[in-house]
Amino acid sequence: MSSILQHIGILSNGLKSHSRKMVMPFPTRTFTRTYASIPPVVYRPVPVQYRRFNNSQPFYKSKRLWVFVGTGTVMFGGYYVTHLEKVPISGRTRFMSCTPSQEEAMAKQAYIEVMSQFGNRILPAYHPYSIFVSKVAKRLVRVSGMDHMQWEFHVIDSPERNAFVLPGGKIFVFTGILPIVQNEDGMAAVLGHEIAHQLARHSAEKLSFAKILLAGQFTLMLIGIDPSFIFNNITLNFMMMMPFSRKCETEADDIGLKLMAKACFNPEEATRVWRRMELASKDQIPQFASTHPSNKNRIVHLEKEMPAAIEERNSSDCSTELKGFTDMLRSQWVRW
Repeated sequence: MSSILQHIGILSNGLKSHSRKMVMPFPTRTFTRTYASIPPVVYRPVPVQYRRFNNSQPFYKSKRLWVFVGTGTVMFGGYYVTHLEKVPISGRTRFMSCTPSQEEAMAKQAYIEVMSQFGNRILPAYHPYSIFVSKVAKRLVRVSGMDHMQWEFHVIDSPERNAFVLPGGKIFVFTGILPIVQNEDGMAAVLGHEIAHQLARHSAEKLSFAKILLAGQFTLMLIGIDPSFIFNNITLNFMMMMPFSRKCETEADDIGLKLMAKACFNPEEATRVWRRMELASKDQIPQFASTHPSNKNRIVHLEKEMPAAIEERNSSDCSTELKGFTDMLRSQWVRW
């Protein structure tokens, strides 16, 4: 028994000694953790170069661009050449892309607007002023070769010294210009000018010219140029549209002078009309800011063309009976 107890005691002492070894603390160590410092990141923007058409070459060196421009030039050039024509009587070559039917369709709206504005002031056809204007106009229409058109001649009771024509043969004369014309020859100078606008189709030509300007703006946009640099309000009006309009007015003066000479009117009265117009016009705007030539320049130009007009009248088939008839009307016409 004692041996067993001793044996147990030995085992217990062994366990105790073993347990003391197990719970002995481990030696403590101090760990110092160091971190490597990271340098700050500096962002440097990479320059980006933008190029047209995503190409490394400048846009004006692009073959695709010049193929496109060349094709457009050939197409527009062919269209332009095939729409060239000569103006009657003057023989000037011009571009025309508007048909007479299109021109008359646009004139219908303008006619409605004029009638709505002046309709209540238009003199009746039996009025002496209306009869006078109609007789002079019919003689001019007869020699113009446009007597197949449905002409209308209206006299507006208004003090404006003006007259105008709408496409399709619609002529309007204000009574304010009658003291300026004074006689049949003077009336023929005014009406001959307006009939010349119809004969030359200047309204349609102005529309065709506007199409050319529009095509120029579109072309500049395609090649990357801002069209407003060239086609701004100042250059468009003072350097393009107004000079073009003055050219048409001067041509109408030339054609009208020849028409009145062919109709056996005295062409020399045209210069007298514009002299009277100059005296009656006090405040005139400079020519560069107007759609019409100045009165002085008109007189100078008409005097330059006068010898040819007088020769035209002398070579015209003005019978003695017709001359006597016009002289009779001239003598009966009361000057204002």
